[in-house]
Amino acid sequence: MGMGWKVMNDVKPYLAMVLLQVGFAGMNIVAVSSLKGGMSHFVLVVYRNIVATAFMAPFALYFERERRPKMTTTISTPNYPVVFIKIMWLAFLEPVLDQNVYFMGAKLTSAAFATALLNTLPAVTFMLALILRMEKVRLRSLHSQAKIAGTVLTVAGAVLMVLYHGPAVRFPWTKAHHHATIGGQAAAARDWLIGTIMLIASCMIWPGFFILQANTLGSYPAELSLTALICGMGSLMSGAVALVAERANTQVWVIGFDNRLFTVVYGGIVCSGVAYYLQGVVSRQRGPVFVTAFSPLSMVITAVMGSIVLKEEITLGSVIGAVIIVTGLYFIIWGKSKDEISCPSQVSDVSVKGASELPLTSVTSGHGHGKQYELDNGNGGHVDVETPTTNGH
Repeated sequence: MGMGWKVMNDVKPYLAMVLLQVGFAGMNIVAVSSLKGGMSHFVLVVYRNIVATAFMAPFALYFERERRPKMTTTISTPNYPVVFIKIMWLAFLEPVLDQNVYFMGAKLTSAAFATALLNTLPAVTFMLALILRMEKVRLRSLHSQAKIAGTVLTVAGAVLMVLYHGPAVRFPWTKAHHHATIGGQAAAARDWLIGTIMLIASCMIWPGFFILQANTLGSYPAELSLTALICGMGSLMSGAVALVAERANTQVWVIGFDNRLFTVVYGGIVCSGVAYYLQGVVSRQRGPVFVTAFSPLSMVITAVMGSIVLKEEITLGSVIGAVIIVTGLYFIIWGKSKDEISCPSQVSDVSVKGASELPLTSVTSGHGHGKQYELDNGNGGHVDVETPTTNGH
């Protein structure tokens, strides 16, 4: 029984990330379909985060009512202003900045291209984590060399996708479709270039959100509440941006019972509310690099669904670049798996305060980077969390 429970706990992070990528793939298709049908990406972001807030807030209020850190202006701990600023930055980075930039880029290119280019997320996240000392590299270690090689391959694959298109790759289900060529009829060369720049910017912004989210959970260990706060603040910020950007066209705020409404509800519940929560839980246990390492699955699903639903072409350059990126990603995953095995866990006694509480015990870190926290995972075990001392995070 104990062994089966342990195996189940080991599998849960992988299963959660796989299901999450399936959800992201569906969002890529419905969002691009709505955007190319005339929906404003500013309005989509606002409505999506309102739905996410309304969906996650009741769960946060009920399940974390006893262990949620109090966020009041009279709080005595000096960490409160820092935590609040971090949450504000999280809301700005993902709901406001990244979502608008990504949707704009996907609209000007294609769902398949946007998803494939986002496969650089693990490499960018790894480099940021390395800079912030959340990842360790030993050049003489084989798994560290694998992570470095994987990062290089991932970036190389992304560069190839941008610089080389090549002929379109035909699939059995696309033979009867009349396709538009990339940079030609489907999108002007100028629009494609702008869209690519937007997607590259998104690839730089999103990893920052993962890093900061993992860091914030060290001082605010309440994933549901953090998700609700991010989406709530994101709604207010993105709403202000949308009011300025769409001030000349008030009709964009009107959506009916059609594909646009489904996009808003689906994106808010699955890709904002549930996604932020699962990413926070898994990131606290396995690190932000692990969270981003499953994006190739979303790329494959999006490419197939995009060619069927949106009649999008997949070029040879995208296929070759995607293969190189996936190869690099599996190098990174292998290196990370060896890290999990080779890094000894530090365990200390933690008092159990109740089934609904998540006690924290501060332990001196032996690496000189910050503090080591141990969290009761609710199953009689502990989860180690290292919070690095970095400027601004």
